[in-house]
Amino acid sequence: MPNVHPVITGLASSLVLATLAACHVSVNVGNTTGDVPGMSAITESDLRRDLFAMASDSMRGREAGTPDELRAAAWVAERAREAGLRPAGDDGTYFQWWPMRRVRPSDESRVLLDGAPLVLWRDVSITAAVDTTLDLSLVWVGTAGADSLRRLDLRGKAVAAMIVPPARPPVSWISLRPWRYGGLAIRERAAALTAAGAAAVLLVADDSANDVFPTLAVQNRRGTFNVDTTGAARVPARAPVLWAPNAMRDRVARAGRLALTLRAESFVYPSANVVAVAPGRDNRLGGEYVLFSGHHDHDGVRNTIAGDSIWNGADDNATVSVAMLAIGRAFVKAPGRRAALFVWHGAEERGLLGSRWYAAHPTVPRERIVAVLNGDMIGRNAPDSAALLGVQPPHRNSAELAQIALDANARVTGFKLDTIWDRPTHPEGWYFRSDHLPYARAGIPSLMFSTLLHADYHTPRDEPSRIDVPKLARMTRWMYATGWAVAERGARPAVDPGFRLER
Repeated sequence: MPNVHPVITGLASSLVLATLAACHVSVNVGNTTGDVPGMSAITESDLRRDLFAMASDSMRGREAGTPDELRAAAWVAERAREAGLRPAGDDGTYFQWWPMRRVRPSDESRVLLDGAPLVLWRDVSITAAVDTTLDLSLVWVGTAGADSLRRLDLRGKAVAAMIVPPARPPVSWISLRPWRYGGLAIRERAAALTAAGAAAVLLVADDSANDVFPTLAVQNRRGTFNVDTTGAARVPARAPVLWAPNAMRDRVARAGRLALTLRAESFVYPSANVVAVAPGRDNRLGGEYVLFSGHHDHDGVRNTIAGDSIWNGADDNATVSVAMLAIGRAFVKAPGRRAALFVWHGAEERGLLGSRWYAAHPTVPRERIVAVLNGDMIGRNAPDSAALLGVQPPHRNSAELAQIALDANARVTGFKLDTIWDRPTHPEGWYFRSDHLPYARAGIPSLMFSTLLHADYHTPRDEPSRIDVPKLARMTRWMYATGWAVAERGARPAVDPGFRLER
């Protein structure tokens, strides 16, 4: 964990303990004091039960574009119905269906070195889908740098080379650096070789990239995903780039010819946002919405690590999914003046696709969404630390909403807040990687609640048994208290004048 910085000081420990133990908590927000009467509906036992169900092996990691994601969506919808939330999706259902386009390299593709086939995804990986048939002489350039490449005639040839460290190796927290090193090194090396005229590129992993070959090969094989709006696949015309593990180095270096028959495949899959609502009690404000946001998908069944191939995604993002169910129970027990809208997005791990779709095609009038409270990974790391993103410029788009959340934390949960990850200089760019982003770009006041990355992030070790359930309950109460305060106040949070979100 990075250093933790409290945003407020002077809270007596006795006050913090008293408020944590309370079932009926008061929150002072923007000079408006109001009760939080539904707090007792948020219990550790409910959160634990739902968490162990949603992140169980039977859910198979809830990968977008598979029946497992749809099973998870159906499970969430049924739990929302049991909680008393009303359907708010399409056609009176809990679901908003939308099309997802996938483009991937076909397993029917063929790669031959000197006429001998390589085993796809074991001996060699295709980095991006491409349709081409080539039979070219192969030139080995090893670790040659830019100056040496300029002296070689590589035009129209296949070029084999070693992966070399990128010009600016990526900085990353926890366990992500090797994965990012591999991706960046491949892109930079391939770009240099194609700029020198290579018609095809075959790279061999150095020691650092070699460690993540299985993980990156799985990702390459899955291809790319996007919201489908055209009904047609787009496969860019480009020089094919392949890479091989270090064990293939001698074989590649000796080869004189590379033959490729590469094919791309495209599919359209259904994905679903689950949408539910707790109606507001106020005749004037009940037609406005406080939107609670999370995602129900994760990474599915992938390459085996330490004997486990199911990437359960307990923290990412079953913690928030079950927290939203608990918050829903609280609003059903004690409705707010404004309605509480809950959107469990699909395909977040494929590029925030579900939230991009909902922000563009909301099932309620967009102008009536007064705030978005998004959560991503809220159940790990030090028990007393958390983070709130969207509080510091340029990420902050509503100083009023940020203050509401900070005040709720001060009164209800007392977390020491890490301010580093909300800075635009943070190497993770964490603010840009979750479902509040499309809403912020649409001009809706938005925040992200998180307890940040950890060593089990995007690995099979993100299991429900590793979640700190008491901390998850505290984070759930914080999100609820923030949303309750927004629901109760007379004026909606204002967007900061001149807000422009650019990265």
